Amino acid sequence: MTEAEIEAAAASDGDAQPTDEAFWANAEVVMPQPKRAISLRVDSDVLEWFKSHGSGYQTRMNAVLRAYMEAQQR
Repeated sequence: MTEAEIEAAAASDGDAQPTDEAFWANAEVVMPQPKRAISLRVDSDVLEWFKSHGSGYQTRMNAVLRAYMEAQQR
C-alpha cells in the first residue's frame, strides 16, 4: 500500500482517526492492574474447551469472567 492509500483507509475507519497535538498534550499513561495467580476449580470439559482454542486460554477465560462481571454491574 502507498502512504496515500494507508491514510485514505485510516480516514474511512471511525476507530482509526488520527490524533492531534491537543490529544497528546492531555494524554495520561494508565497502567493496567496486574493479574493475580489463583487456583480455580472448573469443570474438565470447560477447561478443555478453552484450551482447545489454543494459547491464551487463560486470558480468554478472564475476558469471559470480566464480561459477566460488567454485565452484572449494570
